[in-house]
Amino acid sequence: MLKPSPETYDSILSLRAVRGYTEEPIPDDVVDKILQAARWTGSSKNTQPWELVVVRDRERLDRLAGCGSFSTPIRNARLVIAPIRLPSGHDWDMGRLSQNMMLAAAALGVASCPVTLHEEDCARQVLAVPADHGCRWVVAFGWPDEDEHREHRKRLRSMVDAGRKPLDEMTHHETFGG
Repeated sequence: MLKPSPETYDSILSLRAVRGYTEEPIPDDVVDKILQAARWTGSSKNTQPWELVVVRDRERLDRLAGCGSFSTPIRNARLVIAPIRLPSGHDWDMGRLSQNMMLAAAALGVASCPVTLHEEDCARQVLAVPADHGCRWVVAFGWPDEDEHREHRKRLRSMVDAGRKPLDEMTHHETFGG
């Protein structure tokens, strides 16, 4: 039976993409907990149509960063996990998988940022992923560099409203526009 958990709800509402990390490595036991959260992610018909590539090697991270247009978080990360979509997989499941890893990481004090790999063939080559498997996204992880995060949020606020749309502007009932 599900129990109410205000802490879980608050964690979901407070999750933020963090792009700057300290140099401190993430211990194996913490990585294992993030991977366990991925393993327990629900999927369509429980097919679990994914595999995960864990990347820590600095040279490989730099090469992987070259596969995306906005990949600074990969260059800054101590760890990247690439969710690989198997041929039978769906993007919906890949999003669920990534979000679970990010929420688990946040619960452990580890910051994260999802990154799109705009050049998927490049990413497949860097990670030795078969051509019929999807390799479109990664999640960058690291201990948060609080100063960098604060500066990033400040820059973001100066460019656009960093808030969220009001709920009534994005919610429809029964039909779109209803």
